[in-house]
Amino acid sequence: MILGIGTDLANIDRVAGTLERFGDRFRNRVFTETEQRKAERRRDTAGTYAKRWAAKEACSKALGTGLRMGIAWKDMSVTNLPTGQPVMHVTGWAEGRLREMTPPGHEAVIHVTLTDDHPWAQAFVVIEARPLDNLS
Repeated sequence: MILGIGTDLANIDRVAGTLERFGDRFRNRVFTETEQRKAERRRDTAGTYAKRWAAKEACSKALGTGLRMGIAWKDMSVTNLPTGQPVMHVTGWAEGRLREMTPPGHEAVIHVTLTDDHPWAQAFVVIEARPLDNLS
């Protein structure tokens, strides 16, 4: 069962300008240390940040809140599996909201996909409730 969906489109050049203007202040407010390490290793640093920005926006929409009601940027973070597949993690208020949304007898699974084609970065998030008895 689908609990929520969200999408967002971010302008890579705008994120690059924000990084240039605010530097660490912006990075540290929005992105986890793991996300920062990933982005700073990439040739397209701004594109990597823009995709993660879009993922956080999309996740907040899938949670049904947008970026309000106590949710913080760093309550949502993106890492990658060894295959490169992005994975969304939630902590803090976002994790609590996810628990509230999840029906009894289910586990929540967050699916995320990221893409970019300069100057745009896009993310799509689907939150699925999977019955616990189907996990075997």
